[in-house]
Amino acid sequence: MADVRRGARGSRGVRAVGAALCVAALTVAAAGCSDDGDSPSSAASKAASAASSAASRGAGVVASATAEAQQKFNDFKDGVDAKGDVKLGDVKSDGDRTTVPVTVSNSASDTKSYVVQVGFRNGDDKLVDTVVLNVNDVRGGDSKDATARSTHSLDGDITAEVSRALRH
Repeated sequence: MADVRRGARGSRGVRAVGAALCVAALTVAAAGCSDDGDSPSSAASKAASAASSAASRGAGVVASATAEAQQKFNDFKDGVDAKGDVKLGDVKSDGDRTTVPVTVSNSASDTKSYVVQVGFRNGDDKLVDTVVLNVNDVRGGDSKDATARSTHSLDGDITAEVSRALRH
């Protein structure tokens, strides 16, 4: 599990205020999600939508959203576990969002696409956000870079981990 840190930016009180603002931001973000079919990218969208929608109902539901996102991964046909093919860089702030560089190295001999779930955790090791992204058309034996971007503002010590990755 990749584990990278960003320095603390406040006390627990600031984190609590940040958490309340995050819930409000997720409510707005969840309204923009759509469903366009049964393709892998559509399933990833559904997983991201489920995670965003659930997180807006409270921190206790994030675990449920993660389980639902993982179920979406289980629905992929011919997907191969590729968590070992994905590496994360240093967690950084980008405006009001938290980002982490994602590098996918295709260990197969032919071109593949990847679905990657990245979890963001706070200083108490609690999951505070999860995002699903597609990294398409990675040539065999080659690498491709992407960026995982939080769905809302995250404060304090934030770590990122590859929760799950499939190659298809």
